[in-house]
Amino acid sequence: MPTTKKELDAAAAQEAEAEQDHNPYVTVPLAGYDGVTKDVRTLPASRWRASALRALNTGDMDSFMERVLHEDDFQVFEDLDPDMDAVGRFAEAAARAGGEDLGKSSGSSRSGKSTRRR
Repeated sequence: MPTTKKELDAAAAQEAEAEQDHNPYVTVPLAGYDGVTKDVRTLPASRWRASALRALNTGDMDSFMERVLHEDDFQVFEDLDPDMDAVGRFAEAAARAGGEDLGKSSGSSRSGKSTRRR
């Protein structure tokens, strides 16, 4: 049984991780074409599979949403019929809910300084 603050924090972190594995979805808003917004459950952007990203990149929104939304929320997506701006806001919210910024990479960045030798 944890007794110190450090042990309690570690135990809480393990419990949160176990809960996330059990329920991997986060709740984010999705706006429809008519201005109606509803909350949907989605995988955080960091857990989107390559097949979902391919569907997104090719503009196949139905396949993309089918892969990232909770199966019970796909009908909400179809009913809302969001435009691409709303899908973009949805993706940003899914990234934030997962603790990331969409489009940000942890890879090294190139220097703006020229490396050409004279």
